[in-house]
Amino acid sequence: MAQTLVRVLVHLIFSTKGRANLISPEVESELHAYLAGIANGLDSHCLAVNGTADHVHMLVSQSKNVALAELVAEARRGGSRPRARLW
Repeated sequence: MAQTLVRVLVHLIFSTKGRANLISPEVESELHAYLAGIANGLDSHCLAVNGTADHVHMLVSQSKNVALAELVAEARRGGSRPRARLW
């Protein structure tokens, strides 16, 4: 039986509402680690997370078992949830 190998790299970019400078240096590393954890929790290896005060970049090796829409939705949802805790 033949084996199929798949590797899909996804570059996600999220900005803050109105491109406001909401991501302070004090919370930046915690937010990046949190977003990486969301991707890793979906069996999609997060290769890099970085950004500035108004946006975040993520490079993710997408799992073949997770739809792109689900990966993006979970990252967006999770990235906005910790706001009360972080900002």
